[in-house]
Amino acid sequence: MNATTAPAKRMAKAERREQLLETAMAIVREQGTDALTLGYLAERAGVSKPIAYEHFGTRSGLLIALYKRIDERQAVTVAQDFERTPKRLGDVARLIGESYMSCFRTAGPECHAIFAALKGDEEMERVQRELTAGYVEFYRGLLAPYAKVGAGELQRRCIAIVGAGEALSREMTHGRIEEADAAATLAALIEATIARA
Repeated sequence: MNATTAPAKRMAKAERREQLLETAMAIVREQGTDALTLGYLAERAGVSKPIAYEHFGTRSGLLIALYKRIDERQAVTVAQDFERTPKRLGDVARLIGESYMSCFRTAGPECHAIFAALKGDEEMERVQRELTAGYVEFYRGLLAPYAKVGAGELQRRCIAIVGAGEALSREMTHGRIEEADAAATLAALIEATIARA
């Protein structure tokens, strides 16, 4: 902590973690992932370095916590989007496409930057596999009533849908595809993939 930083007020552990994550996200948004270290986070949040280390352990731990936080917020949004699932495949596909791209728009480019900063990190690879498996399972459940294939093939097609959504959202985040076009392309791909035997 530097001389101009006021001592941090006492907070409950969960509150402090939320404050640190908000500060970390601001750093990534303003300066990119390279600027994000536990020491700099502590300085910006007005806490001691041991507090930042106690919450996240390592820089990778902090980046993973940020990524999970983004994912958790998006999961809530997606669940709300699908509270009343439409009855036709075209409507379900359109809603998946719109919801997927909307999530990445609201998460912002920080989401892809955080993921890129963690490329090759074993813990992040495990977290990413778990999150992807959750998305695949969610979409499989939504699309199963319309599928003309068995469970194993549906699972593989949902893996492909998630991969396509990831690629399209990355292009959208970099400004190379409009959100509406990315959503429509993903919806068309879903409809064609699921309707085919």
